[in-house]
Amino acid sequence: MNGWGWFTMSIGTVLLWTLLVIVAALLVRSLNRTPTSLDVHTATPTPTPASAEQLLAERFARGEIDEEQYRRSLAVLRGDGPTLTKH
Repeated sequence: MNGWGWFTMSIGTVLLWTLLVIVAALLVRSLNRTPTSLDVHTATPTPTPASAEQLLAERFARGEIDEEQYRRSLAVLRGDGPTLTKH
């Protein structure tokens, strides 16, 4: 082997070991990774939207509406109270 043969063999060996270290590091990193919110298979399901009765109860609990208005609105939502529009 001449001088270039030793040089290319040395470069090839360094590149091989670098590649092996990178592959090992990526493998260890992927095995020890904690799930993130971007992972589709581990993401928590999106919460279902609150029903109209739940929203009404929350407004009543916060004091935005009084008891009379709460009961009237609840009756309308359940269908046993006066409706807003008559056809």
